[in-house]
Amino acid sequence: MKIAGATLNQIPLDWKGNTQNILEALMDAEKQGVKLLCFPELSICGYGCEDVFLSDWMWEKALRTLTEKILPLAPALAFTAGLPIKHEGKLYNCIAFCKDGTIQSIIPKQNLAKDGVHYEPRWFTEWEVNRKDTLNLNGEEIPIGDYTIDFEHYTIGFEICEDAWRVDRPANRLRKRGVNLILNPSASHFAIDKSLSRQELVVSSSKDYSCTYIYANLLGNEAGRMIYDGELMIAKDGELKFRNELLSFKNYQLGIWDTEKEHSKIAANFESNPNQEFTKAVSLALFDYLRKSHSNGFVLSLSGGADSSTSAVLVAEMIRSGIEELGLELFLQKIHKAVWFSELENKQNARKEIANRIFATAYQSTENSGSATLESAQKLAEEIGAVFYHWGIDEEVKSYTEKISEKIGRKLNWSEDDIALQNIQARARSPIIWILANINNALLLTTSNRSEGSVGYTTMDGDTSGSIAPIAAIDKPFIIQWLKWAEKTLSYKSLSYVNSLQPTAELRPEDQSQSDETDLMPYPLLQRIEELAIRERLSPLGVYKEIKSSWSGDLSSLKSSVQKFFKLWTKNQWKRERIAVSFHLDDYNVDPKTWCRFPILSSSFKEELEDLEKAE
Repeated sequence: MKIAGATLNQIPLDWKGNTQNILEALMDAEKQGVKLLCFPELSICGYGCEDVFLSDWMWEKALRTLTEKILPLAPALAFTAGLPIKHEGKLYNCIAFCKDGTIQSIIPKQNLAKDGVHYEPRWFTEWEVNRKDTLNLNGEEIPIGDYTIDFEHYTIGFEICEDAWRVDRPANRLRKRGVNLILNPSASHFAIDKSLSRQELVVSSSKDYSCTYIYANLLGNEAGRMIYDGELMIAKDGELKFRNELLSFKNYQLGIWDTEKEHSKIAANFESNPNQEFTKAVSLALFDYLRKSHSNGFVLSLSGGADSSTSAVLVAEMIRSGIEELGLELFLQKIHKAVWFSELENKQNARKEIANRIFATAYQSTENSGSATLESAQKLAEEIGAVFYHWGIDEEVKSYTEKISEKIGRKLNWSEDDIALQNIQARARSPIIWILANINNALLLTTSNRSEGSVGYTTMDGDTSGSIAPIAAIDKPFIIQWLKWAEKTLSYKSLSYVNSLQPTAELRPEDQSQSDETDLMPYPLLQRIEELAIRERLSPLGVYKEIKSSWSGDLSSLKSSVQKFFKLWTKNQWKRERIAVSFHLDDYNVDPKTWCRFPILSSSFKEELEDLEKAE
């Protein structure tokens, strides 16, 4: 028998598009002789429907979509369909097991995801262990509950995503009930290095429970923030039988294993490569955001520094990866530019021409900008093929400062007005780049990273101004090393310019020798403090003690850095509340709309910082 998992790139509430993807995958599976197919969690309606789940019409439409749009056209093979179901006044996250055009059983999720980026208990109720019931659908009684299903020579049980990660997981009980096949339909968000832990779960589960285990995850940037890597795995008795390539640009993928054949198909690149994962994940996220928002492209204020250069390369990688996987014609079709196919002069090397049509950049200089950053920005834009503009904003900055100087009765100066004079340069860049984005009907990329977000080292309505923030969930040390990797591995030779520069905002006069690490602290130290304070949730004193044990420098500088971090963290929560839409990329982030909530107003760790001050 051939059994399979399928990944799907869905859109919340896109009933027609989601149905089409499901049916195409089903037809493809039937052609290849598949008898049983596992689709991901909530794939009919989309996982990221948020508070629309609270509407009665929504689950009813999801059910009608299954019974009226999918089942009548589905082939005879058995498959799972993920959708919300309301039963006795409560909403459940369910899997419908379907065969021969009918729903045969409904299996609700027993353990809801409620940490990190997940808020399932806001919408759903956990199903009680061992509870079995029936649901009346159009006069027919359908089993709903903690059931197993007999199919061919299998007894099938389910673990729906979070179910498998609990100590008291369903598999513990399924083994005692004679289950020899466990299906895991998932909506597990992407994070760097996460695939290895999933692989361990699937392989060890198949061994520990003496079964075949199928894992099927969602794919793509479904709803704006979360990225799903579309992982498919099949394991039996501790041996991996199938694993696919992750982060595909396709609408769906099938992972098929013929149970009668010993040989299996396992994708290469099993070793984790964070740089490669980051590149593929953000490229796919940008591609999906572009096409699902029906935008014409991207606009970027390209400063020549590390963050904007990273964002530019990721757009270029989106184009390269999309063409390589989909082919030029389908890539253009999916970004709603099919008409360009006949217009492109050199189809064998279309990357630059497409970049020139969908990606515009601008270097917006002031009297404090340096020639090195201008050269860095221009060389990178030329290599990518992006449109490159250069204009100065000194006139706008002068206009603003002179107006306020006239009203307050004094001229602004760097000794008294440092922050104001820096910020007005960043803010003066925003209106004109927004004009360009509006003219192009394009998405404006903003370039703040997680390290800057955690301490508020960013100008609100300046460098934070934009539609999406593709690197807001990744730290500065990672970006710095990634750029060096991209120069060598991805062959962006022009990155040699930015890789030779010291990170700086270029907002103070040249004689002040401004650098990011002078303004803040060394980036590696900032990153370590952030990890301990935000990811590990240690107190200021706890952070200090943890770093102190391996610290070789001056303890007073360490203490002041920890104090500075916590003061800046609490002071700048309001900025993080206004971060543009960002992608979740790591095992944590500082976006309060996803991973890390913190009060806008607080005591700013007053007593905790006093305890730190007293520490030896």
